[in-house]
Amino acid sequence: MSLTVTSDLLERARTEKVSDAEFIDCIRNSLPYAWSMVTRLVDELRANGGAFTANQSVPQTDEEWGQMFRMMASDAMRNALQRHFSVRLAFQNCCRVGVFNPGAADAYNRFTSTEAQLLNQTPELQNC
Repeated sequence: MSLTVTSDLLERARTEKVSDAEFIDCIRNSLPYAWSMVTRLVDELRANGGAFTANQSVPQTDEEWGQMFRMMASDAMRNALQRHFSVRLAFQNCCRVGVFNPGAADAYNRFTSTEAQLLNQTPELQNC
């Protein structure tokens, strides 16, 4: 299961619109490793003031890998995170998450290019 959803939140999702804040809380509580990685990257981006920053560390456990994959594979989660943090997210090769300032289209396009994907391949990550 991707998220741990309370029965109250599940029932509300069936009958009404769930707010971004409620969804963000669910993500934060369900995927603490992935949440902390994205939060760390957003903090780095804001501190450095550049166009983007990207994760360079590899998750250490299967649970951490799973959390990251679940977060980044979900359009709903990625979109909610982008709105919450006012950034743009991109995912490249297993563990490389990029966080971009909204106006950094050139950096985003380079990061998500075919060439960048090919250049990011390493034998260590072949079966990650």
